[in-house]
Amino acid sequence: MSALFAYDLALPRTQGRLIGVDEAGRGALAGPVVIAAVALDYSRPIEGINDSKKLSPKRREQLFAQITATAVAFHIVEVDAAWIDAHNILLATLKGMREAVCALAAPSGLCLVDGNQMPSGLPCPARCLIRGDALSACVAAASILAKVHRDRLMAGYDPQYPLYGFAQHKGYGTAAHLLAISDHGPCPLHRKSFAPISQM
Repeated sequence: MSALFAYDLALPRTQGRLIGVDEAGRGALAGPVVIAAVALDYSRPIEGINDSKKLSPKRREQLFAQITATAVAFHIVEVDAAWIDAHNILLATLKGMREAVCALAAPSGLCLVDGNQMPSGLPCPARCLIRGDALSACVAAASILAKVHRDRLMAGYDPQYPLYGFAQHKGYGTAAHLLAISDHGPCPLHRKSFAPISQM
């Protein structure tokens, strides 16, 4: 059994679900922030679950399929660029975390939230876990679901907005993406409150 699964199984909790929560796309210039919540089946550990950033795209896709096939439950939330611009990226992330957890949680469970910001209004006990996607299997699983779901979304937008290269950079601020924004201006997917778009 991996260290990440061992971490989860060693946590003191009641008989409710253990839920991991993580996001993808918080720092991107375009597209939604995506939040996933996952309750794993600990009788069926999945080999290779890790922080999504440490995995190849191919391996993430394989693990996405395994997690969604075997998890007790999972839920994925998208918060779009318009909501991010109207409020801010932190509030958008916390909103998505709250919605994802509320879709899964029972009052007797425990939720592990990646990072150091706790959403309000959760229906179960929760704790923040800095670098949780490298420590906990359920948080790592959530990071994989959020990352793969968001990457698929951004690749799907590529034919609709072919000038920007979303399939390659997934909305992050690469040199090619910044050049495309400079040449063509922002599209409806761009976060107008984010620099350098906000200065244009």
